[in-house]
Amino acid sequence: MKKTLLILLFIQSLPVFAFGSEERAITSIYRKINPAIVCVDSQLKNGISCGTGCIIDKKGIILTSAHVIDIGQNVLITMFNGQNYEAKVIHKLGENKDIALLKIDTPLKLKTVKLGNSEKIKVGQKVLAIGNPFGFNGTLTQGIISRIDYAKNRIQTDAAINPGSSGGPLLNKKGEIIGINQAIYNPDNNISNIGIGFAIPINSVKEYLKEIDSI
Repeated sequence: MKKTLLILLFIQSLPVFAFGSEERAITSIYRKINPAIVCVDSQLKNGISCGTGCIIDKKGIILTSAHVIDIGQNVLITMFNGQNYEAKVIHKLGENKDIALLKIDTPLKLKTVKLGNSEKIKVGQKVLAIGNPFGFNGTLTQGIISRIDYAKNRIQTDAAINPGSSGGPLLNKKGEIIGINQAIYNPDNNISNIGIGFAIPINSVKEYLKEIDSI
């Protein structure tokens, strides 16, 4: 009598790591916004001033921090895909406002950012920042609004902001810009992030843009 040998194959299921709803929302915002975020390099006598910019108009208008291009020349824009363009400084407002507008000429259809409403922000609200810290283009960080300084008109956040992040967007969970990242607090001359960063409320920027439209 022949015996039939049955060989049973056991397939061990591997664990599946699925994104949660919040993670899916964040990755979706990044995919949508990052193509509208650029690296801004301004040539200095002894190096390069690096920052970040946001494309706010399909005609090639870029919003950034004035201190990024304040003392430099030959402003170079690097897109998310590595393409480079020379930019013209069309308007600049320094001192406390610290914002500037650049323009590039390109036949490409540019992605743009959406400006939100900084009057509706609250302490404890989750925020995202995209920038080029230390030249690492397209870096995404996450944090909260830690404090709102009404006297100095600044948003304080613990989202990691480092040199090169200036001019980049501080975003709400809808992907709207609520602030333009400007500076970090470094009492011990440490240039790296220590969890205290500042952004200019976007409503102040919108007021500036209205003035530009009237010129």
